[in-house]
Amino acid sequence: MPGGRLTNEDRQHIAAGLAEGLGYAEIGRRLERPASTIMREVTRNGGPDDYGAERAHEATRHRARRNKQAQPPAPPTPDGGHGRDPQEVRDFTESFTALLVQQGLPQMMARVLACLYITDSGTLTAADLVQRLRVSPASVSHAIAFLEQQGMLRRERVPGRRRERYVIDDEIWLRSMLAGLQMNEALAAASRRGAEVLGAATPAGVRFESSAELLHLVSEAFRQVMEQWRRGQAARHPGTLTPQDETPPGPR
Repeated sequence: MPGGRLTNEDRQHIAAGLAEGLGYAEIGRRLERPASTIMREVTRNGGPDDYGAERAHEATRHRARRNKQAQPPAPPTPDGGHGRDPQEVRDFTESFTALLVQQGLPQMMARVLACLYITDSGTLTAADLVQRLRVSPASVSHAIAFLEQQGMLRRERVPGRRRERYVIDDEIWLRSMLAGLQMNEALAAASRRGAEVLGAATPAGVRFESSAELLHLVSEAFRQVMEQWRRGQAARHPGTLTPQDETPPGPR
C-alpha cells in the first residue's frame, strides 16, 4: 500500500516502468510513492539498466535478515527545531547519498558529505560523524581526507579546543566546478598540442583539434554559469564575495 514497504508487485511495476523509459517521478506517481523512494530502490538494486524485480525483492529480504543482526539503528536525525519529519529527513538523506554514489562518489565519502550537507550549520566534528553514521573513526578520517582534497569541505579548529570540525558551505558545487574547469582546460591544452604534434591535416590531428574546440566551448560555458551565479549571490548577499572568489580567466 502507498507509504508502506515496497511489495514484489510494486517492484514489477517499477521494472515495467523502467523498460518503458519512464522517469522516477512518473513511476512514483503511478505507485503513489515519492520519486526518491523509486530512485533509492533502483539505485541500490543495479541501477536503471540492470534492475530486476525478483532479484531486487530477494536482495531486500536478504538485507532485512542481515539488518536484524546488525547494530541498533542510528539515533534520530535532529530537526534543529524546524519541525521537520525525522523519517522524511532520513529517507531524503539516503536517496541523496545514493545519487552522489551514482554520480561517482565512493560510498563512504557520499555518506559523510550527505551527513554534513543536511545540517543547518554545515559543520560536524569527527565524533559527530562517527556517532551519526555508525562507522569507525578511521573510515571518517579517510573520507574527510578525500573530500578535502576535492575541495568539497574544509577543516576548522574548534575554538578553545584541540579537535577539528569539518565544514561545507554554499559554494561546495562551485569549487567542484572550478576543479572540473581546471581539468577541462588541461585536456583542451593537451588536445591542441596533440593536433600540432600529429599534424592538423591528419585524421588523428583532426580528432584532437575537434576535441580541443569542444573542451574550449565547455570551459566558456562553465565560466558564464559561474559568473551568472556569483552575480546573483552578490545581489542577494552584498559584500559576501572576496577577490579570491573571482572566476579564473580563460586560457590566453
